[in-house]
Amino acid sequence: MPENVRVSRKAVERIEAGHPWVFASDVLSSGKAQPGGVVRVSDHTGRALGTAHYSNTSQISLRMLSRRVIPVDRAFWLARLQAAFDFRVRRGLKDASAYRLVHAEADLLPGLIIDRYGDCFTMQTLDQGMDGAKAEIASCLVELFSPRAIVERNDVAVRERESLPLTKGLLYGELPDEALQLSQNGLTFFADLLQGQKTGVYLDQRENYLAAGSYARGMALDCFTSTGGFALHMAKNATHVDAVDSSSMALSTAEKNRIANRIENVRFREADVFDLLNGYRASGKKFDTIVLDPPAFTKSRSRVEGASGGYKDINLRALQILNPGGILITCSCSFHMSEALLIEAVTHAARDAGRALRVLERRAQSSDHPVLLNVPETHYLKCFIFETF
Repeated sequence: MPENVRVSRKAVERIEAGHPWVFASDVLSSGKAQPGGVVRVSDHTGRALGTAHYSNTSQISLRMLSRRVIPVDRAFWLARLQAAFDFRVRRGLKDASAYRLVHAEADLLPGLIIDRYGDCFTMQTLDQGMDGAKAEIASCLVELFSPRAIVERNDVAVRERESLPLTKGLLYGELPDEALQLSQNGLTFFADLLQGQKTGVYLDQRENYLAAGSYARGMALDCFTSTGGFALHMAKNATHVDAVDSSSMALSTAEKNRIANRIENVRFREADVFDLLNGYRASGKKFDTIVLDPPAFTKSRSRVEGASGGYKDINLRALQILNPGGILITCSCSFHMSEALLIEAVTHAARDAGRALRVLERRAQSSDHPVLLNVPETHYLKCFIFETF
């Protein structure tokens, strides 16, 4: 019988509204619950609310696994992983060479991220409970998919809130000596599952890459290009693409991707994007299409005001070098930077630049990163496509 954790009325309302998190301030009694343990959750009267993972150090004390009291055994993991895969099949991703298989809360597996790269998988276990189940989850992946390798990418700072070490390495099988080759939207990309950004490459922009490619024209600029996703997709319709990033390692992979796709009209360069935009403005250089896909300017609610200023500044600099009738594609991957806040930042930037913007599209992360309606944290990526006039 799992240990019982009693929670406040506020937590009951949150759970019944469909959100899987219970904060430490709403735990009335944790009994003898162990760090990372599976617990029964109840209200102050003892009425069962479901089953959860318990954390003794995080601000998020409980992550609900089910609204019923159930055993969290091998059958549970197999069923949840199969359900996540079936969803991707319905989304037409069965034959895709790279996609997110498990998107944490949105797949009813809070704290767990699994990305698939062909016959290799990467896994992140971001809370004490998922970390304790890591070996079982990996074993279930082997049973369901017979992978070549499973890589642990637990080198993310969020684990420190759970008093978990930052680690990465091979959990199962063997990785090829060379970076993995995969296909996105008909283009070839290389992924380093142990050293690459995130879990190898950015998978959440896949559908936005296609949209950007369809709008691209004339002289294009891809800011914060990383391994070249936007730039290489825009190359087909743009006359030329300048692609900029401050990471030499990412740019090395981007150049490898360019060569593999035999694309000749993309130039990658290492530079600070803010400084480069200032330099372009000073020199009078103009572009017809600009992509802004910066790293998160904030990862906490307390720094949203400063982040808003950063988004306003980067969009202002872009608008100052964008030709009339040009296309601006601007993104934010910070959950705390809501759609409304991003729109506000771009609105202020457009006002200061003396430009009018027409909204062509409002987009989000790719469909293999689903958004759960009652869990706003699952909608973290915002992407707007504007036309200037």
